Amino acid sequence: MKKILLLTLTVFVLALAACSSDNQASDDNKEKDNVPEQQPEGNDRYAATFPLSGIETDESVDNRTIGVMINNHAAARPQSGLSEADIVFEILAEGTITRFLALYQSELPEVVGPVRSAREYYFELAEGYDAIYVYHGAADFVNDMIVNRGINFLNGSTYDNDGILFKRESFRKAPHNSYLQLGAVYDVASTKGYETTSTQESLNFLTEEKIETLDGEKAAQVKVEYGDNTSESVEYTYDEASGKYARSSNGEPSVDLNTETAIQVDNVFIVEAFHEVIDDSGRRAIDLKTGGDGYLIQKGQLQEIQWENKDGRIIPVKDSQPIGLVPGKTWVNVVPTDPGIKQSVTISNE
Repeated sequence: MKKILLLTLTVFVLALAACSSDNQASDDNKEKDNVPEQQPEGNDRYAATFPLSGIETDESVDNRTIGVMINNHAAARPQSGLSEADIVFEILAEGTITRFLALYQSELPEVVGPVRSAREYYFELAEGYDAIYVYHGAADFVNDMIVNRGINFLNGSTYDNDGILFKRESFRKAPHNSYLQLGAVYDVASTKGYETTSTQESLNFLTEEKIETLDGEKAAQVKVEYGDNTSESVEYTYDEASGKYARSSNGEPSVDLNTETAIQVDNVFIVEAFHEVIDDSGRRAIDLKTGGDGYLIQKGQLQEIQWENKDGRIIPVKDSQPIGLVPGKTWVNVVPTDPGIKQSVTISNE
């Protein structure tokens, strides 16, 4: 009888211990469930980074860059789609009127324009960023250069007002009314045998820590004038709250025609390059290969730097070392060596 009682007591104790162990495990699991999941830091939070804007994303980043020639005549303002470009080059076309090469990769607006004609220095820049080059018309010798150099291009003269790639709008007069339907670019490019995906090296971007330690001359207001015609001027005004520069043209805020979104810039990059008029129409040749003086303006501060052409890309350097960009939008203003960057650009803190 004693053996039976002892055996029964042993079984009871073991069962009680097992039950206690199960309850403890259950409690441990509950505690684990209540512990917040550790979020990865830095780039580990995202799958990739857009190469021209430095913005982290979980989306695919291998869509090929699209470079579009955008009109900047007074009759073409405000333009459509400029606020969504990753990089915009503003360069003199003829006289004191500038024209834009807008590079789209991280954002693709539905409509971009109005679109204008090609120039050699613009398509060379587009090629440096492995972009599909989109323009509307060009002098015969420029078209020949584009074809002979193997540039992947879409010419609006071929697709003029086809309702698929280009559309003429009635609210403006030609040549200021041809608009690119950007969503059709990859499909049309594919019919020409062009690649629509591309893996490209990212530009050099600053980390948050380095952004916080930026140092330079204060630059709340930046004015860029083109030639003697001071009516053709560009201004960038720093906004402390957003940490960005708002762009204006001839005193008027630059906004998107379709969305009324203000154009805000994270990097204002001004470069000085040699310009030469090459024909009676005032077309120019511009040296964007040799390098030279420049300003890099970020977060309310200006650095005097140099610029270099590295594999077709215009980059800022200091002491022969590349300088990082703030992640976001970059506008590059190219000014002539005559009269020079110091005469063309005015910095103010009023």
